[in-house]
Amino acid sequence: MEKVILTGIERRPTLLLEKGVKDMTNGPAKPPAVRPPAAGLPAAAEPVPPASAPVPQSPSNALGDPSQSLQTFSLLDLQQYTLEKSYSLDASKDFHLFYVGRDDVHDLLKYVLSRVSVSLYLNMFGYDDEELNEIVMAKALDPHVTMLITLDKSQSGCPIEQKLLAADQAQNLSAFGTHFVIGESATHQISHTKGFVADGKVAGEGSTNWSTSGEGVFVVTGQPGGKGFVAQNNTQSIITDPDTISRFTAELIAEHMAAQKAAMSDPTKPSSLKTPAGK
Repeated sequence: MEKVILTGIERRPTLLLEKGVKDMTNGPAKPPAVRPPAAGLPAAAEPVPPASAPVPQSPSNALGDPSQSLQTFSLLDLQQYTLEKSYSLDASKDFHLFYVGRDDVHDLLKYVLSRVSVSLYLNMFGYDDEELNEIVMAKALDPHVTMLITLDKSQSGCPIEQKLLAADQAQNLSAFGTHFVIGESATHQISHTKGFVADGKVAGEGSTNWSTSGEGVFVVTGQPGGKGFVAQNNTQSIITDPDTISRFTAELIAEHMAAQKAAMSDPTKPSSLKTPAGK
């Protein structure tokens, strides 16, 4: 079953490529569809070797478990990742704000993203989290999940983004219904959005970049602090309000389309819509 291709989205595959492009959805591993490198990008004839050991899968990560999805998602599912391990009795039922350095933002992001089964629309300014990228790449190679990924051009030098570009050269992600672009805003400014809509049911938005300090990744199980713990002052909202999700979906598509339009006329901006060299 092929995915419906929505123009205007770019993705970043990395860790899955390093692991031999293992399909972590439900089916057997998908054979890579090798294609020549796109113009302006280095050749990637061989898979990129792993830069580090694979990240162990944590309890919040539901990849590979078909019984887990967002179809019955409730914000109450995430109260376990707050410092108090519960919400106030008068907390909102369709919006909750989490705090980096206090709440376990890294694990709540894994919880939501690993349960995607229909679609993921993502625009992320800072994209430098190997474990979240592993989840995104698993969904990118799942033909049942439609994906649009928009990344900022000024951040494209980070290793995780480079792995995504190399993976696209080896895997032709658009064949799986995944579209990505690395670019700018419609007026050629940075693409500073940091958010997503998952399965049309759950949205995430805030100041949190996907990185160790941006998310305040816990080094001690279940609580902030410990040797090496670093955390920026950031917030991460999770939203289930249908009107906000509908409007944010439209905005993410518009931002993706603007970046794709600019990328088509600029050889320095990678896009999944560009014809590979030699084709």
